[in-house]
Amino acid sequence: MADHSAQKKVWMKVVAKAWEDEDFKKSLLADPAGVLRAEGMSLPEGMDVRVVEATEKQAWFILPPQTAEGLVEGEERLAALF
Repeated sequence: MADHSAQKKVWMKVVAKAWEDEDFKKSLLADPAGVLRAEGMSLPEGMDVRVVEATEKQAWFILPPQTAEGLVEGEERLAALF
């Protein structure tokens, strides 16, 4: 997968575009992988991608898969996200 920083920049642009363009947001929610790829995000072929729209009274927490390398590396990777 591509550089995390580059992916994050693409995602931030997608979010801003979705906030400004209702049709784009509808497309993103209906075909997230297609839209994200079209916007320049690198996604592995066959990956199941989902985008959900949160509300002010919702919070989504994603439990990432544990790696074969074990929990310590996983904690280090998570720390790099925040």
